[in-house]
Amino acid sequence: MNESSKRWLTFAQEDLQVARLVWEQKIYNQVCFHAQQCVEKALKGLLVAQEELPPRTHAITDLLNLLPEGLFGELRESLMALDDFYIPTRYPDALPGSLPFGLPGREQADEALSTAEQAWQQVQKHFK
Repeated sequence: MNESSKRWLTFAQEDLQVARLVWEQKIYNQVCFHAQQCVEKALKGLLVAQEELPPRTHAITDLLNLLPEGLFGELRESLMALDDFYIPTRYPDALPGSLPFGLPGREQADEALSTAEQAWQQVQKHFK
């Protein structure tokens, strides 16, 4: 693992830590945002480890398309679903209805956090 990849993974791990902390505070939209950020940065760390320049995108779907298809297996669908949270959980003036259920609640936060934790575990295994 190169230094640049380590930096991406450090930031990803910090986003996962923040997601856990704000879950305890019941700030569910921020749990979803930081779960998405954790995965985005972890995927960019994987790309950098492969000597790829990560694209300037926040879309997990775009990043997954640059990695080997079988890398995350059945988790891929859940990872791509995190893209739905990036804009509406970050900006109060996001288009109304961009999330069909409004701001995320506990159920969505639980699922987003679980997905980020599973992705983080798989990324860690990749580097061992």
